[in-house]
Amino acid sequence: MDSTLRPANIFIEPSEERFQDNYRRWQGIPSLEVTEKGRILINFYSGQDAEVGGNIMVLCVSDDHGRTFRSGVTVVEHPDPECRIYDPNLWIDPLKRLWMTWTQTRGFNDGRMGVWASICEDPDAERLNWSPPRRIANGIMMNKPIVTSKQEWLFPCAIWCNTSGSTPSEDHGLQNEQFSNVYVSTDSGNSFSLRGHADVPNRSFDEHMIVEKKDGTLWMLVRTFDGIGESISQDGGYTWSPGRKSHIDGPCSRFHIRRLKSGRLLLINHHNFHERIDLDDILSQGDVKKWKGRSHLTALLSEDDGKTWPYSLLLDERNEVSYPDAVEAADGYIYVTYDWERVKQREILMARFTEDDIMRGECRSQGAILKQLVNKATGQPDIE
Repeated sequence: MDSTLRPANIFIEPSEERFQDNYRRWQGIPSLEVTEKGRILINFYSGQDAEVGGNIMVLCVSDDHGRTFRSGVTVVEHPDPECRIYDPNLWIDPLKRLWMTWTQTRGFNDGRMGVWASICEDPDAERLNWSPPRRIANGIMMNKPIVTSKQEWLFPCAIWCNTSGSTPSEDHGLQNEQFSNVYVSTDSGNSFSLRGHADVPNRSFDEHMIVEKKDGTLWMLVRTFDGIGESISQDGGYTWSPGRKSHIDGPCSRFHIRRLKSGRLLLINHHNFHERIDLDDILSQGDVKKWKGRSHLTALLSEDDGKTWPYSLLLDERNEVSYPDAVEAADGYIYVTYDWERVKQREILMARFTEDDIMRGECRSQGAILKQLVNKATGQPDIE
């Protein structure tokens, strides 16, 4: 059997040197969840080099409100060194189970990828136990699923199109799935099926997210080379409107959008950034690219279902801060994780704040924090 179709190994609190902070030399692309009891879980992928076979997923946990994190509480590694584990995601489903998903591929892009999932029934347990990994979709899912008003679980998975800036190394005959796809589960995650897809022009690695608007339509946002694209579905995700550029700007990077309990929409995005990519330069680079404009990571609020974003809170103004993931926790706070300088600083960071902080434009709530260090890889020597 093709090794990428075989499950990875899940290590619980491993002691092997290759998994330790002082051995790993690159890391980024984090995800985050917070349990009802307040445990903070943040994972990311890492390794000895950037976005290559052998990359692993590392999970960190905090039980003191984010002041400190235990590293390597869980590690996922594939037994085939040519297969990499990447683009992980954490999600607590309506049954209070913690989903840990990741992608497996041979090398950088084998043209098929594959979303794998493992479930922890008790994410507050002293020792986390995980179900055997299972493959649930072709492609990549780096952003959280949503549960619609019809109680359907929609998973945003994608197979990169050939014009995204990465040429597949293999042909698996999946050209008809090279879109921003939507997989659905109608039985609480027991089974999945491909429901539909959006075709957004100029998209770059997709990284799409979906929110349900107040009128019941689904709004998909997609990373593009010139900002953020959009598509709308009025039939639960079976069909999608022709993709187009949205009114939301961006430097060609991951963003996060979600509906808050208040009814407002939250967007974590680069706002008023100073640089833009040169498309010809980006397309001429290799698989691992040097991006521009990934600064001024900001939390924004909309009160009119995403038409305008009048409130903003600057989270981190530095260059090379990117790839946010966020949750609204039971304690009333919004938690955000992101990375900073994956090759040099190799830091995973966290912010915590309230809706009122965003509306005031500054952190005044008692428990608010910005630029909190979650994890830093310190392996040497530095990679190029």
